[in-house]
Formats: sequence, structure tokens, C-alpha cells
Amino acid sequence: MYFCIRSTFGALLAFAFLISGAHAQTPTPTPFDDDVPVKVVTEEIKLNVSAFNRFGEFVPDVTKEDLVIVEDGRLHQPTSVRRIPANVLIMLDVGGELRQVKNVSQTREIAKELIRELDPSNSIAVLEYSDKARILTEWTTNKLEVLDDLDRKLIFGRRSMFSDALNLAARFLSNSELENRHLVIVSDGTDSYWSDERRELELRTLLGTNINVHVISYTALEKEVIKEQSKTVQKGSPRKAMPPEVAETLPNGVKDVATTPSAVTVNTDPAFIKTLREREEALKKGEEFLEKLSNDTSGLFILPETTGEMIEKADLIANVIDSNYVVTYTPKRPLAESKPGETRVIEVSSRKPDLRVLAKRKLAVGGTVDEDPQ
Repeated sequence: MYFCIRSTFGALLAFAFLISGAHAQTPTPTPFDDDVPVKVVTEEIKLNVSAFNRFGEFVPDVTKEDLVIVEDGRLHQPTSVRRIPANVLIMLDVGGELRQVKNVSQTREIAKELIRELDPSNSIAVLEYSDKARILTEWTTNKLEVLDDLDRKLIFGRRSMFSDALNLAARFLSNSELENRHLVIVSDGTDSYWSDERRELELRTLLGTNINVHVISYTALEKEVIKEQSKTVQKGSPRKAMPPEVAETLPNGVKDVATTPSAVTVNTDPAFIKTLREREEALKKGEEFLEKLSNDTSGLFILPETTGEMIEKADLIANVIDSNYVVTYTPKRPLAESKPGETRVIEVSSRKPDLRVLAKRKLAVGGTVDEDPQ
């Protein structure tokens, strides 16, 4: 979220000596070493800010005078506003033993739609995770290469190493050269080895960067299926045991039984019901984390109710990414004065009535992108 820019320069010193007229003497020059640098530290926080007009169209001419920044209630003026291409890392969840709606074909199509809609100047990479997290495609502006990798290399696995994937994503993006960085996650947010402490660590790592995290979540679709399956008593769907032309040849009593729709199906497997309810709880926690992650990093959180909506909303995320400016400002309260573990809330708003901006995030002061803890 922030970077400290350090500028080092040699300071040339000029000395003026007052010479007394009554006691004119040749002064002894004051020695100094002009090879010793004087260090000046300038703290600069970077934000990604999307800019739209009231019709939802990108505004191409935003200046620093158009924006105002509030950090923990204190007003700040931007020092720069720039338009630069984005680095977009697409993180795809392709694992999980109890998945119901999530599948490789659906996940692939969501990613493809996003890639097609992104501006050609952006660099794109793909990360997939299941039994392990790995980079599927390195940074490239060649969309055909990324689409080909999705067709040939993307596969499902049994596990879901979500926290490992977040850690790899943060490190991979932080090593990229561009300052306009976005992580797009397509996932249900569950983890085969759930740890609240680990998730909090990865969240704080991302809050210490200027990475925006956007999410297209499977959780609503998965929870809907799980909810029906986990009921102890489930309504049965109408069924006929045999074709009607065959049933007509049977005696009346037998024919009635054969053609009567089933009314109720009783699920008497407690272990199965327990597993599904645990899965439902995991999905709930996963959804809460994904929403917090995107909200705190000034990203979009999309919770579709249909698989078609998942693909449609990929266009919206691409539009937001392509409408981004990189905005910088100098904090009035130096970051060095922050307490350990401090988090600052930063909001950006518009001075112009027809300009809408999307930027509100939390900054974890002192956040670093560590090596993989695993």
C-alpha cells in the first residue's frame, strides 16, 4: 500500500565569514567533506483510484486538484495523479473435495471473459491453486498466450490451499515493476487447512501494499446447494418409476404406486449431514473473509447468484481496473511515528460534482511481503 522513497544527495555548503575591519586576519577555512551524503527520507503513499462520471464512464483527465484524501480524519492533497497500465494477477480456485457448483469449465470461462475485456496495454498473469499454489502464466501482454494456457494447463485438484495462494500472490505482485497492481480472485474462499491466524497474516500483508483485490465469489451458489442437501428431511422431486405407456398396462393398484411422485426423502446419514453443515459454515467464513479482503483493499466484491452472472461481472471488474489512476500523497503524520500493528483508514473523494471515485482502503503500517511461511 505504501512505499518509502529515499533520495540521497550531496549537500554543498557555503560559508560566509564576517571579517573585523579593525583586526583583519586571514580566516582559517572550515573543513568539510563534500563526499559525505546527506540523507532525506520522503514518505509517499500510493493508492489505486478508479474515476467515473455519473454514467459510469471512465474520466480520462483527472488531476490532483480534483481529488481530496482523508487519512484517519486528516485532509491531504495528492502529490501526483498518473495513468499507467496495470499488472493484473488472476488467482483461480481449482480445488476442493466438496465443491458443488465450482468447476474447471466455469472458472476458466470467468477468467477468459476478464482477459478479453482488459485493456491490451495491461500485463496479465495467472495463479492457480488446489493441492498447491503455482503460477500458471508469467507476466505477459499476449492475451492469446494466457487464453491458451487456461485451455491446456488448468486442472482441478482435491485440496484448496487458499492461504498459500494468497501468500504467493502478494509476493508475485510485489515483485512486479508496475505500480498499478490488481489481484482478481475467483474462489469460494475455503481452505483445506483453515487457520484464522494465517489468514489474518496474509490479509495484513496485502494491506501493507498498494494491491487492489477484486473477488468473484462462488460462496452464494455453493451455500444454496449445501443448504438443501443438509436438511434432514428433503422434499423429493416428482418421479415416475416407468414410462406411462407401460404403466397403463398394470392393474390399478400397482399402477397408482408406480406413477405417484415421491413426496418426501428422509436423509438419515448423520455423518453426511454433519459434513455438509461443516462445509456450509466454512463457506460462510470464506465469504466473510473475501468480502473483508476486497473492501479493505479498495477492490470489488461480487457475490453472484447464477453462474451466468459470474461471467457477466468479470466485465465490471475489467472496467474498474482500466479506469484506475495511481495517486500519491505524503502523510502528515509520518509512518515512522506509527505504533506497532497500526492500521490507517484512507478515503479519496472528488471535488468535482460529476466525478465519482472509488477508493477507500486500510493501510497496515509496516506491512511487509514475507517469504512463504510454509
